[in-house]
Amino acid sequence: METTAKLYSLNYSNVKTYLFALLFVAGNIALPQLCHLVPAGGPTLLPIYFFTLIASYKYGFRVGLLTAILSPVINHLLFAMPAATALPVILIKSTLLAGASALAAHYAKKVSLLAILVAVLAYQIVGTLFEWALVGNFFAAAQDFRMGVPGMLIQWFGGYALLKAIAKI
Repeated sequence: METTAKLYSLNYSNVKTYLFALLFVAGNIALPQLCHLVPAGGPTLLPIYFFTLIASYKYGFRVGLLTAILSPVINHLLFAMPAATALPVILIKSTLLAGASALAAHYAKKVSLLAILVAVLAYQIVGTLFEWALVGNFFAAAQDFRMGVPGMLIQWFGGYALLKAIAKI
């Protein structure tokens, strides 16, 4: 289940980097608001990460990194979600996702279910280790694996579907 795709690696000197980042940040602001209408929608559906995956896979690490940092910070400033105590971990995981998905796209050179799965698992596993080191509680750090499996599946299959849909753009 692979498709050829136009994948980019935009530079910080390119205005498109900032335009695409703003577009994906807007998605990462809107999607969590919708998901928070569902009880435990944030921890279960992991919406703050979705467009970071798309941004970095399709447009490279720089667009992904801008999306990864700005999305949680703007969401926190506008809606106090994520909570200030959760912000450092979410920023770490978002940044890891930007790197993992850009790297997966670089090596796969196409939209690939396997590459997306590797990116999602990589940021979750490494992010869980960082969270464990920060909070000192493995059970709390492994929350995404206890509650967030639906969100990871949405990232994997939904990310694949959206990337495939925009593959030729």
